[in-house]
Amino acid sequence: MNNTSDSPNALALISVSDKTGIIEFATRLAEMGYGLLSTGGTARTLLDAGLPVTEVSDHTGSPEIMGGRVKTLHPRIHGGLLGRAGKDDAVMAEQGIPRIDLAVINLYPFEEVTSRPDCSFQDAIENIDIGGPAMVRSAAKNFESVGVVTSPEQYAMVLERLESGGGRLDRATRYALSVAAFNRVAQYDDAISSYLSARTLDGTAALFPDQANASYIKVADLRYGENPHQQAAWYRDPSAAGGSLATAKQHQGKELSYNNIADADAAWECVRQFADTACAIIKHANPCGIAVGLDIAEAYRKAFDTDPVSAFGGVVATNREVSVELAEALASILSSCWSSSRLSSSSSPVSLTALR
Repeated sequence: MNNTSDSPNALALISVSDKTGIIEFATRLAEMGYGLLSTGGTARTLLDAGLPVTEVSDHTGSPEIMGGRVKTLHPRIHGGLLGRAGKDDAVMAEQGIPRIDLAVINLYPFEEVTSRPDCSFQDAIENIDIGGPAMVRSAAKNFESVGVVTSPEQYAMVLERLESGGGRLDRATRYALSVAAFNRVAQYDDAISSYLSARTLDGTAALFPDQANASYIKVADLRYGENPHQQAAWYRDPSAAGGSLATAKQHQGKELSYNNIADADAAWECVRQFADTACAIIKHANPCGIAVGLDIAEAYRKAFDTDPVSAFGGVVATNREVSVELAEALASILSSCWSSSRLSSSSSPVSLTALR
């Protein structure tokens, strides 16, 4: 692998609130020949790690002011991000604006701060990022010339693409990063709008917000929709609570269908209401059986015995960890259903899918 970029003058702008992995990432950029341009706390972090960094205030000739509220809103920053290669070269040279090739920016932790019970209205306001989203939008708009990285989760992939591209990102990667960047800014603005719409002028929480915003991230394309001739995809709330179907992990079995997901969600939402050990079996959004028991295997047997015919092909949800006894009972039913399905050419093979 070459340790220098195809262009020795490549420049990376780094301004991150979440500094996870940033030293390692910036180190690799420097090894590939990137100059490092950074702001305040990020610059100090990189300097303390021994990396050569130019602070934004030195780059722009303008100091950070108003406690850091104004630091990157400058033509030498946004001109460097928005300048189109082959079209704006002359004006950039005339104005002394170096091109910025890579923008590594994540935003003030507004969502994290406002999720805390002790968050004050003033804390929320001060965690509304202005310069960060502006830079992200500039870089993302100009994806033909600039790569924009908005999450530490992207670092490994970006480094891999840079290394394979001689220090440059290919157009497809820049475009994918641009879409991810606009998605992130949209989620961020939605969070701010939702928070402020649910507050009065003095910061008191309102009973109902004036506006409720929702952003959804695609989990998967589904095999088909509610019926075989329909198409469907599964989306989740990016801030979905733990313990919901959207945060569950599939441990085995074929990919879920639209009806599987709908039934699994209904079954889980039903059974999680019980404090006692409980089991629910749902098929086509209808309960085949719901029961409580001394243990999870007994609860399952009671639920299954309620309507064993309708339970065929249904979803089983429990509010306790699956025991060996329950697993054996499910395997026995599965084996019996498989044998029966082989007797009819119109029957589909059955399978067991495990979620947690």
